[in-house]
Amino acid sequence: MDETDFWQLIDETREGAQGDPVEHADLLVERLVERTPDEVIDFARLFEARMVRAWRWDVWGAADLLLGGASDDAFDFFCCWLIGQGREVFEGALADPDELADLVPDFDDEEDGDAEELGDAADRAHEQLTGLPLPDLGIRSKSGKPTGRSFDFDDARIMEERFPRLWDRFGG
Repeated sequence: MDETDFWQLIDETREGAQGDPVEHADLLVERLVERTPDEVIDFARLFEARMVRAWRWDVWGAADLLLGGASDDAFDFFCCWLIGQGREVFEGALADPDELADLVPDFDDEEDGDAEELGDAADRAHEQLTGLPLPDLGIRSKSGKPTGRSFDFDDARIMEERFPRLWDRFGG
């Protein structure tokens, strides 16, 4: 599985789930079990690599605004959700997290921003196919502190300065 296949699978299952993150994960598992165990491992590697890329202080700050606060776990689940929104949203958010104000115009903090189940989809599919958990993916996983410079999410001045469009919609 290559990156194009990865994003196509994310998009097709998201569309089929009509925005429901649990259904999105279930559809993703259904589609992954139609593939070989090696393809599922490839998918898991691609997913984890995107989690590592998103594990940044600036993305966490944007998540904090969108969600009205984001703990470590909430940020992890937000990163899964961000991947689940597809390549355009994901790459746009990494290029400039404040772009999320335009990339997800219908964001609802009660329904969006949490897709914990997407992070487990490859594990579930691999176990269904082989009876075994995913092997070590052989890539650096996110751990500890996010990359970039930390800043105080509770400082309204900093948040408004860093994320003016998100602040207008979710912070003030």
